[in-house]
Amino acid sequence: MFYAYLNLGELKTFFLLILPHGIFEIPAIIIAGAAGFKIPYELLRFALGKKEEIISEEDAKEFFKLFLISMILIFIAALIESTITAKIAESLG
Repeated sequence: MFYAYLNLGELKTFFLLILPHGIFEIPAIIIAGAAGFKIPYELLRFALGKKEEIISEEDAKEFFKLFLISMILIFIAALIESTITAKIAESLG
């Protein structure tokens, strides 16, 4: 999609449509990815004998904190995309 807008000379339009919700959505995806690696990482540490418990209470709290932050950011991005981005798209024609 980026290259289509670039070839049409509409790079400004691309950023106007992506940035409002992308500011929240992209970090949410990165944080969700980090949360997704947390449990396998802790399992590997346990398997290598570097920790006594598979998943400690602290590990679980950290995982759920990352998960919650990610979901909040996705929700904010969805609200922005369905309202602000939609209005920008309408105004651009």
